[in-house]
Amino acid sequence: MVRVLIADDQPMVRSCLRVILEAEPDIQVVAEAGDGVEAIDLVGRLRPDVVLMDVRMPRMDGIEATRRLVAGPVPVEVLVLTTFDVDEHVDDALRAGAVGYLLKDAATDQLVRAVRLCAEGKSLLAPSVTRRLIERLSRPEPRPSRHAFEELTAREREVLVLLARGLSNAEIAAHLYVGQTTVKSHVGHLLAKLGVRDRVQAVVLAYEHGLVAPGIAAAS
Repeated sequence: MVRVLIADDQPMVRSCLRVILEAEPDIQVVAEAGDGVEAIDLVGRLRPDVVLMDVRMPRMDGIEATRRLVAGPVPVEVLVLTTFDVDEHVDDALRAGAVGYLLKDAATDQLVRAVRLCAEGKSLLAPSVTRRLIERLSRPEPRPSRHAFEELTAREREVLVLLARGLSNAEIAAHLYVGQTTVKSHVGHLLAKLGVRDRVQAVVLAYEHGLVAPGIAAAS
């Protein structure tokens, strides 16, 4: 059973999302929060698997709440669900540790699928976001030197190789016998050291600089 917490400042939106999700036999909405502060409190007490997180909310917005949840002691996956199809919000959400970014006009089946995938630690982005991300990745831009990879710790390099194999945070945690919070911390550190926006760019650079190679990484 996937346990979900809905964080949105609009009661009607929360009610609609609850109806959609609770129509699924394997999903349970355990609570609703009207802002980021309440979401953090409820996650600490109820320990849901996934938080559906709005971006703009009073007291504490969804980006800051995501950042604190990911860095906190309770393992939880955050799926940002918003009306804002803006690159800045996407980048901020992914840097904060969200595993998914979906728009509120998404189809019902896409929302349900996103919740299930995020519960497994797998990423899912809105199609429009994915297209723009690919376009940005295809633009020439400064690449970190080999020295940047040398600054990675042995464990960070190991996590990067596992990312390149396509493993989710949960799978990496199981492989390394550590918690998912620890994995998220390693991912955040290696992204900062490489100067990249997200996991996709990190994996691309790892291949480009020969840290991993097609076929070799998958078999290691």
